Amino acid sequence: MPESVPGAGYVLGALAVMFVVTVALRAAPFLALSALKNSAFVDFLGRTMPAGVMVILVMYTLRDVGESTWLPASVGLAGTIAVHLWRRNAALSTVVGTGLYLVASAFWT
Repeated sequence: MPESVPGAGYVLGALAVMFVVTVALRAAPFLALSALKNSAFVDFLGRTMPAGVMVILVMYTLRDVGESTWLPASVGLAGTIAVHLWRRNAALSTVVGTGLYLVASAFWT
């Protein structure tokens, strides 16, 4: 074998390190979850993150609204708000708002 090819010990050592790191990274969330189960901070994040994510998505959608895309964006946003106020279901309002935006985009752009 050429000298540039690493030996079996080197390869097995590298594989062992990769195995340990992979197992540790997969176990870390479960260990952290058990430690934070009764945390007030995690409870706060659980209550506020959905609204925060929706605000970020709205800002991302409306950041580059131009002359030809303001109407579809407005229709999608209004539909999302209306369905959410009516049904209080984030998944349903997201799907309906996205659908309205796509339909409006097909007709007005």
